[in-house]
Amino acid sequence: MASEPSKPTVFLSYAHGDAKRAQQLASALTARGFTLWWDAMIEGGESFARSIGEALETADAVVVLWSRTSIESDWVADEAAQGRDRKRLVPLSLDGSPPPLGFRQYQTIDLASWRGKAASPQVEAIDRAIRSVIGHSPGAASVPAPVAGTGVDRRRAMIVAGGAGVALAGGGGVYAWREGWFGADAGDRTIAVLPFKNLSGDPGQAYLSDGLTEEVRAALTRNAALQVLAPTTSNSVRDDSQGATAIAGKLGVAHLLQGSVQRAGDVVRVAIELIDGKTGFSTWSQRVDRKLADIFALQTEIARTVSNALSVRMATQDPAPGGTRNVAAYEAYLRGKALYNLSRDEKTDREAKALYENAIAADPDFALAHAALSRVLSSIASAYAPATEIKSIFGEAIAEGRKAVALAPKLAEAHLALGFAIFAGRLDIKASRSSYDLAYRYGRGSADNLLLYALYTVRARRSEEARAAIARAVALDPLNPRTHRAAGIIGFATRDYAGAAAHFRRALELNPAMSNANAFLGITLVQSGRLDEARAAIAREPSAMFRLTGLAVLENRAGNREAAERAYEQLVAEVGDAALYQQAEVMAQFGRADEALALLRRAKTVGDAGLIG
Repeated sequence: MASEPSKPTVFLSYAHGDAKRAQQLASALTARGFTLWWDAMIEGGESFARSIGEALETADAVVVLWSRTSIESDWVADEAAQGRDRKRLVPLSLDGSPPPLGFRQYQTIDLASWRGKAASPQVEAIDRAIRSVIGHSPGAASVPAPVAGTGVDRRRAMIVAGGAGVALAGGGGVYAWREGWFGADAGDRTIAVLPFKNLSGDPGQAYLSDGLTEEVRAALTRNAALQVLAPTTSNSVRDDSQGATAIAGKLGVAHLLQGSVQRAGDVVRVAIELIDGKTGFSTWSQRVDRKLADIFALQTEIARTVSNALSVRMATQDPAPGGTRNVAAYEAYLRGKALYNLSRDEKTDREAKALYENAIAADPDFALAHAALSRVLSSIASAYAPATEIKSIFGEAIAEGRKAVALAPKLAEAHLALGFAIFAGRLDIKASRSSYDLAYRYGRGSADNLLLYALYTVRARRSEEARAAIARAVALDPLNPRTHRAAGIIGFATRDYAGAAAHFRRALELNPAMSNANAFLGITLVQSGRLDEARAAIAREPSAMFRLTGLAVLENRAGNREAAERAYEQLVAEVGDAALYQQAEVMAQFGRADEALALLRRAKTVGDAGLIG
């Protein structure tokens, strides 16, 4: 959707180390009616640099944030040169530093004393400067712009379309603060896609309405200017009889997208309505009839129309990658995904595996199903497989992940599945990094993708990125127990024991049968010295591996060595070599270092995924 004259587009260039100030400026400029560009709108891979060039060519103004950091950045210098050559340059100085040679002939607005407020002389000056270079009338009375004296990081980044969001591109990974994470007006672009109603009169056709809901949501998450609530949280109001305003308030979103699906023979009728969550009134509605074979291509059209209605640009007009037009394959995939998301036990994981295999049998080119099969294989290898089978199952997971990437190179789920299979199966954190960073580039609008990326980065000792990613995942999917369990793991790893315990408790409130959560809660409470509470939590853990490991550690810490030894002996007897890493943990707690090291060597030999923790 082209920008209207009243909403000039601004390309914001800055260095990684200046992200916080850039976020504040983005929020302030968005509040004044500007549309900002960032690289979340750009597809990765070979087209990345080309798309940046196109954005620079089409932006009405190029705002450059000079600082002691950014004057060292070749990316910022190149982007500033593009703005200068197009006579669209608006230079700012964050810390009073003068711009580098070649840019000092331009008046530079000094932000060294700016405290981030939108209503300030500095922002008024920037507003006038932008409108001046594009020939618009100033929107405020003249305020003299302070002239900076002078203008470090490795790369530039851009700021985003239609809202206050920042993306940082640096060193092989792309890290984004999407619109909605900060700024007073960010909530205006929050949306929940409610479960579409099945009006076919046949409960067996529900997979069509559920499938289309999922596809539309996935298409919208590709638009970085929208904050799209994740499926678990959105689906929590499936049977809610309250009005639209009450539901929007409960979910914390500004807009609701609801719809219905009705099938008659090979024709499917889809009705869609966009509702303003504040007023409850319809903003836009549409009804279309499509052949069943075309139903999976409909989501991009719906997402584009919704984005236009909210005055934000789509990142791409291409359909979401990795899907299928085979109804049987999609139905099997959806059923498998529902089972896998339960995160309950080996039985449900193996049932999910069988359904994913059915989906692939129906459509061998269904990349999402290959990625999902890779993930469930990795889960089985990590948690349930005997030691003799761990490496072979991870080998299958790697093969399925590679197949998914080959079929859909821009499918985030494919890169995530491959990255985890390599990381856990080969215990190679470096070899898996590119897969995780590509997954983040292509799928940072998805709470599930953010969750998995956060778990990887915390294990890679990239704690700040892990905390930022999991915070966004929780914001997008606050009613998903898996999200809270992951947030707890990250809190524990970063020694935020109080925060970790709160997330584990929330996960268990949402799913009392969730595996690992009670054990993690118990060990977290052990670290806080709350041993009685820890013992009660660990006793509730359904997984023998984690329950007995936790119990051995707890009783040893409590000074009950005999009870600790009994728990360890039971762990060895019941779980055996599938818990070599856990046995090593216990031996280390017991102070038996030689035995712990011997167990770790055995764990490495068999490929025990516990070593990645």
